[in-house]
Amino acid sequence: MFVNNGHNHDQCIKNSMKRAVNLCASRGVRLTALRSRVLELILQSHHPVGAYDLLNLLRNERQNAQPPTIYRALNFLLDLGLVHKVKSLNAYIGCYASDTSHNSQFLICIDCGAAAEITDIRIDNAINALAKAANFSVNNRSIEVEGKCPNCQGS
Repeated sequence: MFVNNGHNHDQCIKNSMKRAVNLCASRGVRLTALRSRVLELILQSHHPVGAYDLLNLLRNERQNAQPPTIYRALNFLLDLGLVHKVKSLNAYIGCYASDTSHNSQFLICIDCGAAAEITDIRIDNAINALAKAANFSVNNRSIEVEGKCPNCQGS
């Protein structure tokens, strides 16, 4: 859910990076230094990060970084389920879930921009049942709910 003051973000990043290394090894794909760095930049924030924001951060280290470089890395990370795209913001957020494939829903704060991933099989089941009843084939799901996070509700 949303980050609280007791959250150990360094441990969170470390666990996610370890998961990325293990997942890449198990699938026989390379987590290059660039892909790893893009993932790390995304994980450093619990707010969704745009591709051009990532590019600007990366240019502090690699002055010749170009948009295609970022998008290739993002597509790789998306394909492995290490990050999710928050479509309404055209931005990316790290996935802290287990190695299992899942459909996520996102709670997005309209004040501070924080986002939290939630995964509820009941939501998936309801969508599947409704789509089946409508004889509809689902290709993609994106559920994003806007509101105020616990930190912003008092303001």
